[in-house]
Amino acid sequence: MNLAVAMLIIFGSAKLLAELFERLHQPGIVGEILAGILIGPSVLGWISPSEFTSTMAGLGVMFLLFRVGLEVEASELMKLGGTAAAVGILGVIVPFMSGWGLFRIWGKGQMEAVFLGTALTATSVGITAQVLAAKGLLHRTASKIILGAAVIDDILALLLLGVVTSMAEGRVNVPELAMTALLAVGFILLVAGWGRRTMSHVMPRLKGKLRVGESQFALAMVLLFGLAALSAKVGVAAIIGAFLAGMALAEALPPRVHDLAHGVTELLVPFFLANIGLHLKLAVFAESSTLLVALLVVPIAILSKVAGCGIGASRFGRVIAMRVSLGMIPRGEFCMVVAQTGLGLNAISPSTYAVIVFMAVTAAMLTPPFLKLAFRSVLAPPPPEEEAFRIG
Repeated sequence: MNLAVAMLIIFGSAKLLAELFERLHQPGIVGEILAGILIGPSVLGWISPSEFTSTMAGLGVMFLLFRVGLEVEASELMKLGGTAAAVGILGVIVPFMSGWGLFRIWGKGQMEAVFLGTALTATSVGITAQVLAAKGLLHRTASKIILGAAVIDDILALLLLGVVTSMAEGRVNVPELAMTALLAVGFILLVAGWGRRTMSHVMPRLKGKLRVGESQFALAMVLLFGLAALSAKVGVAAIIGAFLAGMALAEALPPRVHDLAHGVTELLVPFFLANIGLHLKLAVFAESSTLLVALLVVPIAILSKVAGCGIGASRFGRVIAMRVSLGMIPRGEFCMVVAQTGLGLNAISPSTYAVIVFMAVTAAMLTPPFLKLAFRSVLAPPPPEEEAFRIG
């Protein structure tokens, strides 16, 4: 298919359904995910998952996390580090054990159960970040805990995937995994702790020496892609580097650059959301056993995150704990990686692959309305002022 036509179909359909959902007072991103299902192999068959759709989706979530980082203060995030760590750790352990236990009870093999448990661990923070940013909620305590916890559970989930993959291949390299963990944690702490201060000194000096157009935006893009590449190199997802780049540049960039980044994000994010829907193939659920397993996995995926993350955030009270736990529900790109890895190693069956994808799409679609409900007291319009009585 012609590149321009493919972009038109994906972007146009995503925005069309987002507009429809917004008019129905529902989150627009649910419409964008549904657009992927509609134009994908399951319904109209106009677009199939490909290297192009994956690349555009990767760029979309990278810019989304960069934009979120621009609105988050590193110091505030660090203050909530203890709670974020508890949420991230329990948000990995409880879903992993729940997924593994469900498949073992169902009679699945050990490796298939381990891969399902691994698929349930990592939160797709892109979905939650989009909802929080659109509603102006990134400054809330719950939002900061979610972002911090997502960084931690991303590290843990990727390390877990390394262990599981090694097990499937018949080897486990403990020193390599330990080194990856140390590099990942050290990299994140270094950038989060010193990045903003460094960029506040460096960016103004470089601006006066460069002659290219939009020089500050160009420098921001270099840092974005540079930290994303370094993140992948040290063993964490590229989107974590993008998020850290945004935090480092938050105070160093003028409003003009913020607006440019926002415009690029608005262009690319629909490709990320629609790509989630593209991966869902409804035909595999013709078998009743596969459909039944999928309908069991979805509530397990949701409840295990709610339980684990809710316990981790409980010191802030029931309301914030519920907002945090619901914000940690969505799964996305990491699930796809786990499913594709397991299928490539013959560790999971095609039906289990379909169940994991179904779970990821369903959890992503349920998160926006859940968050809207959890933040309803904050989003509710203020009561109208009573009309003053006039005297005389």
